[in-house]
Amino acid sequence: MAKKQKKFKLKTYKAAAKRFTITGTGKVMRTKGGKSHLRRRRSARAKSQYSEMHEVATSTEAKRVKRLAPYLGKYKQNPPA
Repeated sequence: MAKKQKKFKLKTYKAAAKRFTITGTGKVMRTKGGKSHLRRRRSARAKSQYSEMHEVATSTEAKRVKRLAPYLGKYKQNPPA
């Protein structure tokens, strides 16, 4: 009887997991950088756009994000207990 090979788990790059989310249709969404400080001179419209989610521009960048965080779309952040 042969021993079963254990499958290894992939490590998630936590910085990528915090910055990106995946929608139900599989799009990789991101937030804009630069919203923590030095926003006094920005217009109200520009400041409100910081909180919106934007789709990752190219498919190669989306593929890279999915490789960095392989379980991003599989599990919810706080599953029901």
